Amino acid sequence: MTGETDLQTLLGSMSPELLPGVFVFATLPPGTASPANLNPVMIFREREGETLILPEEEASAARLSFTFPSRMITLNVHSSLDAVGFLAVITTRLAAAGMGVNPVSAYFHDHLFVPAGRAGEAMAVLHAFAVEKRG
Repeated sequence: MTGETDLQTLLGSMSPELLPGVFVFATLPPGTASPANLNPVMIFREREGETLILPEEEASAARLSFTFPSRMITLNVHSSLDAVGFLAVITTRLAAAGMGVNPVSAYFHDHLFVPAGRAGEAMAVLHAFAVEKRG
């Protein structure tokens, strides 16, 4: 299953879903073992260290320093990893609303991490955009 590549189909058929909880971004220096009992939704390794996106309560319990308390929005359309412009159009629309966003593409879906206090606004923007694209 390769996912959808047509931009208009992606935009018109996305169904944004706000997931429960607050997520944060934390980092571990290279070679540092992850604390036990963490359940990150994403781990990414860079030269400077390992980035974790995880529930805020887990980061606090593990005494990790973290930043960007955010809410996770899953776009619920199976986008292809080869799709051109999908996240660019979405993040541009959120930027026009003055909102920073950290997008993550996974195999089946794209996910947006938006400021925790602006999640409702982000959902309204995304729903309106999907309706607009459905015509």
